[in-house]
Amino acid sequence: MSWLSRIKRLFTRRPRPQPVLGLALGSGGAKGMAHLGALKAFEEEGLSFSVVTGTSIGSIVGALYCKGYTWADMTSIVEGLNKREFARNLRPFSDMRNIEDFLEQYVEGDIPSLPVPFAAWATDGQTNEGVLLDAGKTARALTASAAIPPFFRGVELEGRKLYDGAFTNAIPADVCRQKGADVVVGIDLSAYVRPEEEKSRISRLLGTAIGAFVPVRDLPDRKSRGYAAADVMLRPNLYDFKPTDISRAATDAMFEIGYHEAKTHIGEIRAALAAARKKRRKK
Repeated sequence: MSWLSRIKRLFTRRPRPQPVLGLALGSGGAKGMAHLGALKAFEEEGLSFSVVTGTSIGSIVGALYCKGYTWADMTSIVEGLNKREFARNLRPFSDMRNIEDFLEQYVEGDIPSLPVPFAAWATDGQTNEGVLLDAGKTARALTASAAIPPFFRGVELEGRKLYDGAFTNAIPADVCRQKGADVVVGIDLSAYVRPEEEKSRISRLLGTAIGAFVPVRDLPDRKSRGYAAADVMLRPNLYDFKPTDISRAATDAMFEIGYHEAKTHIGEIRAALAAARKKRRKK
């Protein structure tokens, strides 16, 4: 290297690496339409994510995002579903093989092959411990993360029977940070839920009966750990909706709620990114 090149190199400002922005998508069944609305808002604002984690429906949306699908692509997939047939087949202890085959059409291959780093979360049916899913067949991991009992049977994976990850980590923001995110945005689809005292007597009795057949139990920190790890937590108000609301009116409404919730927090996300950049400059 010549002396002129050395001098030029001294005075050339090297671009600093940008903070890694991560997204942690929470569980919630059909409420996942709010995730798609939020993705639309992020796209409009020019925000993209370099690490994504998810639980249950959040894992499915997250894997599709990491594969390269946009919110519009995912909306088209939802619109193409035969919801009536899906609801008819939603019987207690249903097998998830058909859902796995369906997902395989869109996220074929293994998790490490996804263009954007991704991880899902599930729950071990025997130990009630959380299980990180960041390797292996993508579609199988997604069904394990979303196998909510008693609607679905556990999914066999590496000698374990796995169930919905919401029992142990409903919003895996901590996993997102462990995967390298400097700034984590979380989305809690169950921030507003109907308290037990407001439910009808029949609903409470039904919930108790169903609980008797559920092999896994909620951990005390299943949501708080996500809040503790996230820099920004979106809390779309989905109080009027259930995880099983799949009507067009309900899904459209939840999409819009997710969109507006994300728009409201764009400034907060940008501030967190700016703080992370400032922190890097000091190092």
